[in-house]
Amino acid sequence: MHYPHKISKVKRARKLGFRKRMSTKLGRKMINRKRRAGRRVQVV
Repeated sequence: MHYPHKISKVKRARKLGFRKRMSTKLGRKMINRKRRAGRRVQVV
């Protein structure tokens, strides 16, 4: 049986978590775009 690659939660959060998104201009843009579209922003 094949098991999928298990990425650590910490690594995932550091790479594409909320704080990481907020640290860049484009990340903030993305979050605001989702908020404007009426989405509840839940990043990682």
